[in-house]
Amino acid sequence: MPLERGQDLIQAPKSEFVAMLEKRWSQGHFLCVGLDSDRDKITKLYGLGQFAFNKEIVDVTNNLVCAYKPNSAFYEAQLRRGGMVALIETVKYIHDHYPGIPVILDAKKNDIGNTAEQYARFVFDEIGADGVTLNPYLGREAMTPFLERSDKGNIYLVKTSNPGAGEFQDLPVGPEQTPLYQVVAQHIAESWNVNGNCAVVVGATKPRELLEVRELIGDMPMLIPGLGKVQGGRPEDLPPAYNQRGTGIIANLSREIIFPEVKEGEQLQSAIRRKAVEWHDAILQARTQALQA
Repeated sequence: MPLERGQDLIQAPKSEFVAMLEKRWSQGHFLCVGLDSDRDKITKLYGLGQFAFNKEIVDVTNNLVCAYKPNSAFYEAQLRRGGMVALIETVKYIHDHYPGIPVILDAKKNDIGNTAEQYARFVFDEIGADGVTLNPYLGREAMTPFLERSDKGNIYLVKTSNPGAGEFQDLPVGPEQTPLYQVVAQHIAESWNVNGNCAVVVGATKPRELLEVRELIGDMPMLIPGLGKVQGGRPEDLPPAYNQRGTGIIANLSREIIFPEVKEGEQLQSAIRRKAVEWHDAILQARTQALQA
């Protein structure tokens, strides 16, 4: 039987990662800015390096966000041109200048045994991230090095927003022929979240699935990609994802904010700030309307 919306399966301690998010949510911040900093693009458009570009973004959006989410691929691809240094500098800059804003490394890591241990060291100790996206396909045992980091966030892919997501995620499994993504969400909520450091990823383009997963995971955080013109997710699609307290979401936007249309006479930072404010306010407005309905 599905849970009543917002009911917690595990009475787990609250991790430092979740506590940081809850403080930002209490201030009315649900927007997450994805730092998908394409070095070639930003060099061509603005003549900036990755860290300098990220610094510009963070300096004008820090009072609007609940988190930042650099995508590891954009920095790994620039390894020989200082990409990983830029990533580490970005995380450190956020921690040093805007403490209390968690940084999620979008890396989708997964492996077994001592390899998983090395990935956890890389993400949390070398990069300094507060949370990381993970692929749950290898099961709970393989995720032990991440789950044991009780202060850090484990954010598991459940229902993604790409067009081909249903190829495996929607497959019916078990005697009740439950969609696989729901089984994954239920396992994470029922047995993985003993340290209160788990969260899930569900795409904004799937409002029905947002509600279904929320009913399964209780109050756990939900990272929601797929917002914006490219993938089509809207602020009005988010209310089914809120927990019983009207919080619990990390609404991610990347390109639409970090590569805005710069109007004539407008500075880059002003354009970035303008787009972030638009989305921040639109998310809050849709949330208010939903809570009042």
